[in-house]
Amino acid sequence: MSTEVPDLSAIHEFLLCPTPDAWVDAALAEPELMLVDHANCEKKAAGTALNLMFRYLNNFDLLNKMSRLAREELRHFEQVIAIMKKRGIDYPHISASRYAAGLRNEVRSAEPGRLIDTLICGAIIEARSCERFARIAPRLDEELQKFYLSLLKSEARHFRDYLTLAQNASDEDIAPRVTALLEVERDLVQSGDGEFRFHSGVPGQG
Repeated sequence: MSTEVPDLSAIHEFLLCPTPDAWVDAALAEPELMLVDHANCEKKAAGTALNLMFRYLNNFDLLNKMSRLAREELRHFEQVIAIMKKRGIDYPHISASRYAAGLRNEVRSAEPGRLIDTLICGAIIEARSCERFARIAPRLDEELQKFYLSLLKSEARHFRDYLTLAQNASDEDIAPRVTALLEVERDLVQSGDGEFRFHSGVPGQG
């Protein structure tokens, strides 16, 4: 399990805002809930990759990258639940945050816009995950710190893969669309949320 910290400057330059300190404080106050929702996020990320593989059969670059991504996300899921089991943390059903749904609501319905937007949203979610892992890792116990630092390299690669696939799927520069979706993401991150989740906004203000 590598704990080498990769260069995340591209992630920080990509996102329009850092994670609010209030979210970090909530994560540190509810580490068990953070792990439960982290496990859910890894499952959802694998599911998104598999859905793309079923939907876009003729895009071989996408098929290869999403196959690898799905395997990695499921491996991360296995690692999270192993930590939960070791610590005696139950795995209850919990509601999803509005974050991913808020991004999905912006995805265009017609192709190729649907594919392009879905891939851009994937890049944004991976970038935010990477940024949050890096923010909280130094303040976690040794086991979780090593685990979260070990995820940074793959999350950063997933961000790049999603963004490259999105640009390859478009005949035009996707930068304006990326900016539009990042502005939605910034609002989701900075606004209040009633409950803490791994991708929630500011907890306790919803």
